[in-house]
Amino acid sequence: MTDRIHGSCTTVLVGKNASIDGSTLIARNDDGHEALDPQRFTVVNSEQQPQHYTSVLSQVSVDLPENPMRYTSMPNAVLTDGVWPAAGINAENIAMTATETITTNPRIQAIDPFVDGGIGEEDIVTLVLPYIHSAREGVERLGQLLETYGTYEPNGIAFSDGDEVWWLETIGGHHWAAVRIPDDAYVVAANRMSIDNFDFSAIDTLASADLKALIDDNHLNPDFSGYNLRHIFGSASVKDTVYNNPRVWYGQQYLTPDASGQPQDQDLPFIMHADRKISVEDVKFILSAHYENTKYDPYGNGSESDRKLFRSIGLNRNHNVHILQIRNGVPDAIAGVHWLAFGANTFNTVVPFYANVSDTPAAFRDATATFDLTNMYWLSCTTALLGDTNYDLYVDLRNTHELEEMSAYRRIQRQADAQVQSDQATATGDILTQANQALADEALQRQTKLLGEMVTLGSANMTLRYNLND
Repeated sequence: MTDRIHGSCTTVLVGKNASIDGSTLIARNDDGHEALDPQRFTVVNSEQQPQHYTSVLSQVSVDLPENPMRYTSMPNAVLTDGVWPAAGINAENIAMTATETITTNPRIQAIDPFVDGGIGEEDIVTLVLPYIHSAREGVERLGQLLETYGTYEPNGIAFSDGDEVWWLETIGGHHWAAVRIPDDAYVVAANRMSIDNFDFSAIDTLASADLKALIDDNHLNPDFSGYNLRHIFGSASVKDTVYNNPRVWYGQQYLTPDASGQPQDQDLPFIMHADRKISVEDVKFILSAHYENTKYDPYGNGSESDRKLFRSIGLNRNHNVHILQIRNGVPDAIAGVHWLAFGANTFNTVVPFYANVSDTPAAFRDATATFDLTNMYWLSCTTALLGDTNYDLYVDLRNTHELEEMSAYRRIQRQADAQVQSDQATATGDILTQANQALADEALQRQTKLLGEMVTLGSANMTLRYNLND
């Protein structure tokens, strides 16, 4: 099954005291192996959740608990390789994003090899999210599944509720470790085993019961003291220095400008503290970034070798970016917000959909393999493609639209929040469904307008022109 490992995503995690409004935030670019892979935004209602699950890729079969909860989901539009739900928020405002492919090494693979008939990215959200009532419970359920069925690939998975953010990394075929992100901290992770210093006795860590013994008995620890799981189970390869580490470095530099470290450093810290409180807009900027204001920007003025040296965070293989926000200080009905955009992140804007609904707007729900500019996935991909042809020409339009779009979305959200919290609110589900439709309509209209303005501007600057007129 290891031919399914893509190694493409980037993750940002934010504790509740590190965010601007006291929310927890878990976010990820769902990147793929190919430039196009249409995706959808749906709700899986309780009656739609299977009681018995069989994976398309590995054929593993799992009997599922009774009484699943409703949850938002981001499945593939083409189901040849399975559903691949990617991320969601369940009815109790527990969020999950799965997965980010991470790294491994031959020492652990020799001891606990991957399991061809195990679980993987295709399956994990479906097997876990409908059944958990806290972020910690998500870690525990997934850990049990890994120990029971094994996995065929190395992955990182994030969970959150209103209080806690957890990050779990799979280790070998059956083992795992997880860390609660401190409330005042953030994490940027990028396709590499990220957990560094690990305290097996801490209340904010969880792991396979035999993990410490496995390390000690098999002489896996290269360090003279402590347990650095990245050193023990991960990689420190040349690929990491150009594919993974630079993305972490750029995100850390953006949120913590005084942070030490260089783009290719193998030991950039896992847990970080920002020099300001972090907003949704900050997270989106990181997940769209291409090393702006550095010589490594593919759209910049550096040398050709510098511009091609590092893998950008925002790139043509972004299929969606999601920011799962669990808000505090608001009613539970509106606490879960599933921010979402499709396509390469350079020319899209995240939309704040309420998670406590039974259906999603058609423009975000109904993507197919067929090109369709009335669908948000295809519209976003088209805008990004045109923008890529002359970034400097179009970026100002993008910046103006993003400011206007985010302002419009936040106004709709504020109005819906106020309506739900008013004494007159008696139909919360209807209010949120209507708000989500208004957000989708606004997004489709504004993205279409941006594309039209880019076509108008670009047409006047085509290479195939001549200054003499009839």
